[in-house]
Amino acid sequence: MPTHSAPTRTQQELSQEKLSGGRIVSIDALRGFDMFWITGGTAILHRFIDWADTPRLAWLDHQIGHSDWNGFTFYDLIFPLFLFIVGASLPFALSRRVERGEDPAALRLHVAKRTAVLLALGLIYSGFLDFDFSEFRYAGVLQRIALCYFFAANVVLSTGIRGQAATLVGILFGYWALMALLPVPGIGAGVLTPEGNLAGYIDRLVLPGEMCCYEHGDNEGLLSTLPAIGTVLIGVLAGHWLRTEADGTRKSARLALAGVASLLLALAWNPFFPINKLIWTSSYVLFAGGWSLLLLALFHYLIDVRGFQAWAFFFIVIGMNAITIYVANRLFDFEAISNIFIHGITPHMGGIRPLIETICEVAAKWLFLYFLYRQRIFLKA
Repeated sequence: MPTHSAPTRTQQELSQEKLSGGRIVSIDALRGFDMFWITGGTAILHRFIDWADTPRLAWLDHQIGHSDWNGFTFYDLIFPLFLFIVGASLPFALSRRVERGEDPAALRLHVAKRTAVLLALGLIYSGFLDFDFSEFRYAGVLQRIALCYFFAANVVLSTGIRGQAATLVGILFGYWALMALLPVPGIGAGVLTPEGNLAGYIDRLVLPGEMCCYEHGDNEGLLSTLPAIGTVLIGVLAGHWLRTEADGTRKSARLALAGVASLLLALAWNPFFPINKLIWTSSYVLFAGGWSLLLLALFHYLIDVRGFQAWAFFFIVIGMNAITIYVANRLFDFEAISNIFIHGITPHMGGIRPLIETICEVAAKWLFLYFLYRQRIFLKA
């Protein structure tokens, strides 16, 4: 069990060894924290709020749902946080291999293969094997992760840190310029309503099949993938900072300062280009990026600097197989699996039954991941 004393030299050396070995425990833990909310954490909170039945928790119920249009909730952070973590991992996965002199062509092929796997998983997740393409949704979460990973990884392989930062700035201002200056036929330029924005218009014009998650476009549509690449690049810059030889506490502090700066820039931009997840505005990139940087600073300080890792093991198990549980959550009925063990007692639980059933379902998912963790089985998509 961790104590509240300063970490020993051995703990610090182990932390540095994890950094140089290509993995940072805090990144795995933060990825698991993020995926926890997707695969059951929000459902547990919803059940708890329903069971508690008090107006005092109305604010919490609002935070675990998405904003209708402009605005920001806790749940609006979940997807960009995952993309941010994808970016933070890239300097460890790619930059160090470039520095070792590995063949750039082989690394690009590696990136292309991983992208293809993610795209295939995304299509399967969306129901490709049903072969009902009139109702099929071609865009999706895994598809966006694949595209953002592909483009961000190639930026990392092609440029240095300054080039990556310049690409990020170019993406943010370029997307704003497109959305503000290019007119939508019959509506005009710079109209950022659900029916009038350029990103939604392009989705309606180009994307076949079904769209999600607003009436006039797709939440993971074509044009809005461009700023999502910017979200990954913010993570890339954070990952580069973690790879430096700076003191661990200083790293955490600089991440936190960068997070605050990003939040302030987002709020300054918000009146002109509102924070909006559905069309992934540039101010949204900066706002979600700011919170992501602050969370990484916190996790890095507690886990990698102070050595307090025991509390994070639950999240680490999830984070080591995040894509696995995301896909398995769609393909397998974990509720039915957990019900095998609790169906005899749940009828006697009264009003708390839905909450207990949801907790047990999440526990079944975690035990599945724990089995994979113990067997050292990881889906590296």
